[in-house]
Amino acid sequence: MIPAPRRTIRNFVPPINRVSKQHLPTPSRSHTAMSASNSSLSTNSPPSSQPHCLPSDPSVIYPEKSSLVGAAGKNPPATKSLTIKVSDARDGAVPGVLHLPHNYDHAIQSSIQKPRTAAILVSGASGGLVGPSSVYLGMATKLASLNQGVPVLRLDYRYPARNQHCVADVLAAMSYLEREHGISRFVLVGWSFGGAPVFTVAGNDKRVVGCATMASQTAGTDGIEKLAPRPVLLLHGLRDQTLGSYCSESLYKRYGEGGVRELKLFEGDDHALTRNAREAEELLCR
Repeated sequence: MIPAPRRTIRNFVPPINRVSKQHLPTPSRSHTAMSASNSSLSTNSPPSSQPHCLPSDPSVIYPEKSSLVGAAGKNPPATKSLTIKVSDARDGAVPGVLHLPHNYDHAIQSSIQKPRTAAILVSGASGGLVGPSSVYLGMATKLASLNQGVPVLRLDYRYPARNQHCVADVLAAMSYLEREHGISRFVLVGWSFGGAPVFTVAGNDKRVVGCATMASQTAGTDGIEKLAPRPVLLLHGLRDQTLGSYCSESLYKRYGEGGVRELKLFEGDDHALTRNAREAEELLCR
């Protein structure tokens, strides 16, 4: 049997189920215990500060100006900062940065074929727009600059680490993209705590066609059990001292059988995938 090609944000073709471990060592008892006990960065405390707002650093808004990101090519995306209204118990607006492929909105008004899928990238318990090791900067530029570019929204949270509010942020972002840009399918990508809103939303909203996480926690991720047969990619460093690789291994098992899943574990890497950030970026963009 010829194995099916891998599913990607650019091309939704199912991959084979597999676990990839770079020379995985046998975990020590202390490492296993640490991983099992430290599985959440969420908090249930009420927000005590003002909601997040857009950063003032232009290289965060426009990654093409950052030395961490390569050239955008012949068709650089249109990049714009946003504040998206959220209606929940606290209301307010969530900040984000949208990267639209060249002439994307023009295609909506014509017969030109355009992708209907967008990627939404969310970060960890502190929020932010760049992701681990600034991976989201490169992802957004690369995906939106393709010939058949993919819209990418780098989304912050109003109140980081509070899953109820962060879920509302993601849902508001999806509704905004559908209303303003005709996008009806979404791939959600989350880092660390971000796995909680990613899987919570995906488990309850069929507009989500795939998920990927880096160093995800397990708390608040029950939605992964309702994700199949939609694909999931799980990345984790084996020396993560914040959320042990046990978390992603557990998520892989909880996804169950009959769907498309992949787990990639990086030997010697940390919570931000510092040593393998570029490979992680390529896996997420493939």
